[in-house]
Amino acid sequence: MNEVGNGEMLGAISVHNFSERILEQTVHFHVMKLSGGFFLWVGSSPLLSNLAVSMSSRYDSMPLSTLVMGDPSDTTPNSLAQRLAKKTKKQVFVSYSLPAADSSLSLLVENRIKKELELHPDKF
Repeated sequence: MNEVGNGEMLGAISVHNFSERILEQTVHFHVMKLSGGFFLWVGSSPLLSNLAVSMSSRYDSMPLSTLVMGDPSDTTPNSLAQRLAKKTKKQVFVSYSLPAADSSLSLLVENRIKKELELHPDKF
């Protein structure tokens, strides 16, 4: 492992967990910071039901995004990964294991992620 200027280990994976009570349910967030990107899992119970990945492209202002596993009719992990990739300019993996039907829940969840990004940008 090589050390980067700020004392961070190059190639090291760091983990950051946080939880929030949103619309009467506890939502857990698990972030694994990777070299050049991060993996974000969102859910209320330990389940990996889908996985999307998104990254910036020099050919389009909107990042590329694809669903690696899960139900293709649920666009939540894809669109969340895409918006986070655009915001962070990093490769983003997202697993979103909450009910997709509740759009107000997904908006509040995304706002909580953005708040955590502002508070702890070094964790992403």
